[in-house]
Amino acid sequence: MRTPMATDYSFPDNAARAAAAADEFQPEKMSLSMGPSHPSTHGVLRLQMELDGETVTKADPVVGYLHRGDEKIAENMTYNQFVPYTDRLDYLAPLANNMAYAIAVERLAGLEVPPRCQAIRVITAEMARISSHLMGLGAFGLDVGAWTVLLYTLEEREKLYKLFEELTGARFTTSYTRIGGVTRDVPEGWLGRVNAFCDQFLPILEEILRLLTRNKIFMDRTVDVGVISKTDALAYGLTGPNLRGSGVALDLRKDKPYSGYEQYEFDVPVGTTGDCYDRYLVRGEEMRQSVRILRQAIAKFPEGPWYATDARRIFAPPKDKVMTSMEELIQNFMLVTEGPQMPPGEVYFEAENPKGILGFYVVSKGGGVPYRLKIRSPSFCNLSILPKACVGILISDVVAILGSLDFVMGECDR
Repeated sequence: MRTPMATDYSFPDNAARAAAAADEFQPEKMSLSMGPSHPSTHGVLRLQMELDGETVTKADPVVGYLHRGDEKIAENMTYNQFVPYTDRLDYLAPLANNMAYAIAVERLAGLEVPPRCQAIRVITAEMARISSHLMGLGAFGLDVGAWTVLLYTLEEREKLYKLFEELTGARFTTSYTRIGGVTRDVPEGWLGRVNAFCDQFLPILEEILRLLTRNKIFMDRTVDVGVISKTDALAYGLTGPNLRGSGVALDLRKDKPYSGYEQYEFDVPVGTTGDCYDRYLVRGEEMRQSVRILRQAIAKFPEGPWYATDARRIFAPPKDKVMTSMEELIQNFMLVTEGPQMPPGEVYFEAENPKGILGFYVVSKGGGVPYRLKIRSPSFCNLSILPKACVGILISDVVAILGSLDFVMGECDR
């Protein structure tokens, strides 16, 4: 005789029924892709977000839309041929990129450039810092609704571009630096015009900052928004104004000085809260300090050569000698065809760029072409904080956070 099957007549308890009912009425989360073609992503960044109503529950940055393979290209170019590619990293501060790359290769060669060359590089780097921060500040203001600020900053940036063009022959992609020096000395009267720019720039900078610093709308959009703690900033590898905005006073110009920065007096501004507002204040103060450095560099501007005269196998001879001397003509031919000759070895150098620490790791097996080159781009590291900084905020605040980080996708994707 078959035994009848047991029947389970038990019912779920109250907690299980409540959980099932809660799940049934739980609103569905929405997936939203912001970018890569979006004005607030400042280029071709894509943010893949998950939203619960207006609140961001997840944000993943998707990068690589501007990848050009710079590091692989470097393996097939002489050291000087790669200089124009550094212009295209942080294309808002090409002179600073040139300088960082050139110093890395010069340290590989054990080469020290003369004081005049160092001073020229400091001046151009600080002008590039002001130019980059002006663009970042104007774009940040525009992101949160302050249109007038962008008009002011673009006008001041245009004055800098005229000075860049007078020095380098180009406004935007300058390619001014060479391994062992710079392409040409400063023109007559150029330093005076840089000094005149500083004199007229400071009052205008104060007016620009007054438009934002105590502006009620700007403060509502930035104060206590996108807070990055000191611990998180260090853990995620943030550098530059974003790190200093979180209260970490790390500035390589002070901590590991290069190109004669130890000669100049300037302060390193730091924030207290680590929010969007602090990052704005840090960049504003950094422009004041850059003007301070520029004035000191111009006042102490040394005489002498603007390239390493003892680096015959690295720096090209002057054109007048190339045209009149067979030895210099051969030297120039060898440098152009084979590149500056480097010893075997490896070196890593990083500089304090406007966006943060830009590093170059160069490996040489000898000869005029690097065996391997790796770029440590500050924008890539700074963007890594987005999945943490964007969670729990309103979607409208994502725009403010992106503007406050002030990244450039050219160096992020490389």
